[in-house]
Amino acid sequence: MLIYSVIYDFHTHTFHSDGALSTLELIRRAAVRGYSAIGITDHIGPGSLERVIKEVSVDCEMARSHWNIEAVPGVELTHVPHQAIDGLAKTAKELGAWLVVVHGESPVEPVEEGTNLAAVRSKYVDILAHPGHMTAEVAERAEKNGVFIEITVRRGHCVTNAHVVEVARKAGALMLLNSDSHDECDLLTDALSKGTLRQAGISSQELKQVLEHNPLKLLLRIRR
Repeated sequence: MLIYSVIYDFHTHTFHSDGALSTLELIRRAAVRGYSAIGITDHIGPGSLERVIKEVSVDCEMARSHWNIEAVPGVELTHVPHQAIDGLAKTAKELGAWLVVVHGESPVEPVEEGTNLAAVRSKYVDILAHPGHMTAEVAERAEKNGVFIEITVRRGHCVTNAHVVEVARKAGALMLLNSDSHDECDLLTDALSKGTLRQAGISSQELKQVLEHNPLKLLLRIRR
């Protein structure tokens, strides 16, 4: 069985939304692949928020207790009105989510305009996922508020990676690579991670920052 380099991945999905695996099965498969940390961030809205956080938190706690992986309970606020993002993110944290990801304005989905800006304005949001044609204003606000900007391997969403990197770099915003995994085959490997980042314009000097330093910064902030 192949074991890969240490990997941090803060955006994945289970059968609690549109993923294929249970929470524990996804965590276990990630651990075997050499993951150091995995964020379980299923798509939610206000109706499913409390139930999903409760169930995922229990499974993540068990995984952390028995396996050598930091299993992080979280949510991805997906296709919610942008005016509701801050309040829902606050509620998610109060209900026990360590991590709040916002589904950004990807070019391949009809995400409401204003979602990116609402996400980076919220002190309860940790990651803006696949932000598409992100503006300089969004990147600058993300840098100011410490919101991490995602570079993604997910098909469709990844077509604007180079733009995201360029704008985030100019603003000094923190960047992360995530899988947006929906099944085991989507999980990151060392080769996939580095190849995606290089294609997006990340230099060799920036790789360690994106793949190691920034994930550790996030973990230090959200650990409970």
